[in-house]
Amino acid sequence: MQHPALLVTVACGWDRLWGDPRWSLHPVQVMGWVIQRLRSLAEAWAGDIPWKLRFSGFLLTGTLVVGSGFVGWLVERWAERQPLLGMGVMVVALASALAGRSLERAVREVLEALPNLALARSRLAWIVGREVEYLPEGEILRAAAETTAENAVDGLFAPLFWMMVGATLVVFWPGAPGPLSLAWMFKASSTLDSMVGYRRGRLRWLGTAGARLDDGLTWIPARLVAFTLPWATGQPWTFWRSFRLALREGAADPSPNAGVSQ
Repeated sequence: MQHPALLVTVACGWDRLWGDPRWSLHPVQVMGWVIQRLRSLAEAWAGDIPWKLRFSGFLLTGTLVVGSGFVGWLVERWAERQPLLGMGVMVVALASALAGRSLERAVREVLEALPNLALARSRLAWIVGREVEYLPEGEILRAAAETTAENAVDGLFAPLFWMMVGATLVVFWPGAPGPLSLAWMFKASSTLDSMVGYRRGRLRWLGTAGARLDDGLTWIPARLVAFTLPWATGQPWTFWRSFRLALREGAADPSPNAGVSQ
């Protein structure tokens, strides 16, 4: 693959300027469709038996994550044989794994709705998993800030981290899974966590593998963000104090990553 780091940089610019077009099919939608179908098959076989649900969750996670990475690898190999068209497809495909612009747009729509609480709550409900019906303005702002922090890692910084790992990998090992392959593998893991990574009902066992994998893949990116954010905001002298504060206060959250990013 030629100039993988350049492709990642252009993809970041694409996402920053345009984000995901709302009219087109998104790879995450395809992943979600696959998860729903495989989950139905898994539950039909496993029923309410914990070990069967755990085993099914392991197979579901492996199938989706490895399959997504393989599709990304095939696109990368095809793009190598189509220099101009392939570069364009790679940029758009890489940008599909980034959600910076989409997240900004969604949060701004909530903030712009205030002080209309009913409208702000309805828009907030699209981007948070909590009950929003009776939230006052202060809690709406808090929920928006928390979801921005957590989803910035899941939707932007973590996939970007794995893109750069893939871009580095192909430089030293041509033909290896590259930035798109690793980015789509991460998105598959993240989508699994958001759909089945809950501690209730059958998901307590079925979603374990996906949730644990997502925790592992997000662990380094979440801490890199906490470490480098003071540099990005023009306060580099506060980086160590801010990083230690993020680790200490974030430890109270049941997620090993969400609390740190928030």
